[in-house]
Amino acid sequence: MKTLFSEHQVNYSTYTFSYGVYCVKETQQEIPQIYSRGFLPYTGDIKIKKEVFYLARSVRINLEKFKDTSENRRVNRIAEELAIHVVPVKKEQFNFKDKNFQLFCQRFAEQRFDGGRMDDKRINYIFNQNTISHVLIFQAIEKIYGYVFAAIHGEMLHYWYSFFDIAYLKSHSLGKWMMWRTIQWAKEQGSNFVYLGTCYRAKALYKVRDFNGVEFFDGVKWNDDLKLLKFLCKRDDSCGSESNDQLKSKDEMIRTIFEKLFKEEK
Repeated sequence: MKTLFSEHQVNYSTYTFSYGVYCVKETQQEIPQIYSRGFLPYTGDIKIKKEVFYLARSVRINLEKFKDTSENRRVNRIAEELAIHVVPVKKEQFNFKDKNFQLFCQRFAEQRFDGGRMDDKRINYIFNQNTISHVLIFQAIEKIYGYVFAAIHGEMLHYWYSFFDIAYLKSHSLGKWMMWRTIQWAKEQGSNFVYLGTCYRAKALYKVRDFNGVEFFDGVKWNDDLKLLKFLCKRDDSCGSESNDQLKSKDEMIRTIFEKLFKEEK
């Protein structure tokens, strides 16, 4: 993997010179390591031909610590009547050009994605990435309820994009159930970690509240201090565009991220 830095913000008054951190994948074998270092796949620009990953505050489930919560059991009881089962299909065996599948994804994106875009060009671009390995189909005998684009490599799974029938969003908490069922399925397959994407702002805290075994990448390490994560997410909503350099923060809770790095040797 090659790491690169993209300059994007300058604040001379505080000597803060911000860079976005990216890496370019060079081999398939690097994928678990890339995720373990806090990177996630970037597919926002379909003109980029290389597989690029961005560094972010992401979250994962440590499956060694994962066990069902009362909320997981409640949601599963409601969803049981739909009799949905998970069908994992390898990417090369899945017909992603099927019009019904593409329309299913596009309709979901129009109502649930920021910007509302998931056209066939974007779907084709994602499927041409070697990082995606499977599509998890959530189906009953006569109906497909949803899809998850998954990156399964070694002992990790990335729950990447999910699409589901929003008619069941409120009545059966279908999106929440699919995420839980994927985590459970990954544990059944012997995986160690399930990556759930970024965790910014209070609206992302459902990933924290609903599951045991949550860890987040704090820029230094994987951190299981959920009190700190909740604080950071709520802080995201109030900071706006002002400088948010954590290393220079006067908040003692935030500075715990760096305390081991700067602790004086005795």
